[in-house]
Amino acid sequence: MRSISIFGATGSIGESTFDLIRRQGGAERFRTVALTGGRNVARLAEMARELRAEIAVTAHEECLPVLRDALAGSDVAVAAGSKAIAEAADRPADWVMSAIVGAAGLLPGLTALRHGGTLALANKESLVAAGPLLMQTARDAGATIVPVDSEHSAVFQALLGEDPACVERIIITASGGPFRDWSEERIAAATLNEAVAHPNWSMGQRISIDSASMFNKALELIETREFFDIDPARIEVLVHPQSIVHALVGFCDGGIMAHLGPPDMRHAIGFALHWPGRGSVPVERLNLAKIANLSFQAPDEQRFPALRLARGVMEARGLFGAAFNAAKEIALDHFIAGTIAFPRMAVIVEETLTRMAGRNALARPASSLDDVMEADAEARRRAAEVAKEG
Repeated sequence: MRSISIFGATGSIGESTFDLIRRQGGAERFRTVALTGGRNVARLAEMARELRAEIAVTAHEECLPVLRDALAGSDVAVAAGSKAIAEAADRPADWVMSAIVGAAGLLPGLTALRHGGTLALANKESLVAAGPLLMQTARDAGATIVPVDSEHSAVFQALLGEDPACVERIIITASGGPFRDWSEERIAAATLNEAVAHPNWSMGQRISIDSASMFNKALELIETREFFDIDPARIEVLVHPQSIVHALVGFCDGGIMAHLGPPDMRHAIGFALHWPGRGSVPVERLNLAKIANLSFQAPDEQRFPALRLARGVMEARGLFGAAFNAAKEIALDHFIAGTIAFPRMAVIVEETLTRMAGRNALARPASSLDDVMEADAEARRRAAEVAKEG
């Protein structure tokens, strides 16, 4: 029986993973080692009971009594807090879904990799903040990382059986989010509710806002550079409103291989779950005649400066990715709290990187988790200072 763990089980990626696991036989086919979640402990407990998990962990210690009561009478152990999540990740499993949002997902992912199984990576911040460290950890442990971002899953699939030396360019697509056609003036006045209203994907609040600002795509640019070890100059972004073509790979003979699929994360999750084979996944089958048209356009880095900032991070490497992600998370917190306007997020990130670069705080490589977390902490402090400056 294959053993699994899901970190971030109650988020949108976790829910889709749970749906696929249940459709594939649930507890009769999989031994669930650990499930973790946030404040939705009722849902976490429901999942843990159905999959007969060995342990359920909430990230919030104050939620532990509620989780304990919800799982009373079951054989599921309970725990709470970041340390407990890391300890759950240290329980060996054949397949681990890393879907905790933000830098909080880095330590559990690294810990799980050390057991040499398969890490289905939906936590993009891990590669952004500590790409070389994550990839080296996987190599040392003989583990496999299968990307779950739809774009990187698409590239991964397009490269199967191909010689990496023949890859000329990688193109990842972006829906453009809800502000794709908005003017700078209108974007400047964007509200939280408008930023959350993604036109194509059903996602959580934070990732939806990241999509609206294109910080999500900025993170994915850095991910592409780190996971596929490709020159940043050969990575492109195309705005593709239909979200049907997830990525394209161009080869040295001039040919381009595209991966198409419906805007449903269960495809990428299902691919990772069945890797190295393929299995049936309950997603819509494309009817290209009905879709009729697929359109593409270059992104506007004036209206969406996150893409320009990401290119600077890819060139600099070192600890710039860790600082970029941390500053972005603080800026996002302030936008959600209503203390800054939408465009101010990019300003905060850029100013944070400029100040830290000025004192050479980011030049050294991300050789250890301590290095990454030190850069993360400093970037958060500085970003908070910049945000208060108005």
